Amino acid sequence: MLNKYPLWKYLLIGTVTFFGLLYAAPNLYGEDPAIQVSSSARGARVDETTLAKALDALEQAKIPVLASSFEEGRLLLRFSGTEVQLKAADPVKEALGTGYVVALNLAPSTPGWLRALNAAPMYLGLDLRGGVHFLMEVDMDEAVRMAEENYVNEVRTLLRDNRVRYLTVTRGSDGVRIKFADAEPRDAARKLVEREFPDLALRDVDDGSAQYLLAALADAAKDAIRKFALQQNITTLRN
Repeated sequence: MLNKYPLWKYLLIGTVTFFGLLYAAPNLYGEDPAIQVSSSARGARVDETTLAKALDALEQAKIPVLASSFEEGRLLLRFSGTEVQLKAADPVKEALGTGYVVALNLAPSTPGWLRALNAAPMYLGLDLRGGVHFLMEVDMDEAVRMAEENYVNEVRTLLRDNRVRYLTVTRGSDGVRIKFADAEPRDAARKLVEREFPDLALRDVDDGSAQYLLAALADAAKDAIRKFALQQNITTLRN
C-alpha cells in the first residue's frame, strides 16, 4: 500500500524547504575585504563628507574601491582583495585624522534583494574560520627612545666606574650625547663604549667649545629591538 498524506503536509514541507534555502543563500556569496570607519571622538561624524575625504585619498593613491555604504552609523569601503585593502588603510587614516577609527574588516557580499529580506550569512566562530589573524605594528621611534634612555644611565655608570671624566650624558635627537672638556677623555670613553656596547655606532663631534661622543643605535640593533617588541606583544596576547 502507498502511504498517502494530506496535501497541506506536502505544502508545509515545500514552504519550509524554500525559506530554508532562501535564508541559507547568503552563505554562498562570500565576503569582501573592507575598511570600516567609525567615530572615535565627540563631534566627529561619519557622513558624506567623511566618505568624500576617504574616496579622494584613495583616488590620489590610485587604489580602486569596489563599493561604499553606510551601515549602522559606520562607513564601509569594499575592495577586490586583501592586498588592496591593506594598502588602502594608511591613506584613509591620514585623510580622516585622529577623530576616526579605521579598521580592517570582512563585509558580506550578500545581494541587496536578500538583505532586504533580512537574510544574512552565518558568522562562523574562530574555531571554524581557522583562527584569528592580528596585524601588529610596533612604534619604532618609541622603542628606540626607550633603548637610548637606558643607554644614558648605563654609559654614565660605565664612565664613573672607570674614572673617565665627562661633563654630561644626555639623549638628543641624534642619539646619546656624551660631552667632554677635551679630546683625551673622549678617546678613552670611545674605547670603553665600543667594548661594552657594540650595538652603538659612535661618532666624534667638535663644536669648538667642547668635545662630544655621539652614540646611536646601529641598524642591526634597531632590527633586534623591533623583533623583541613584537615578541613581547605576542606574549601579552597569548596571556
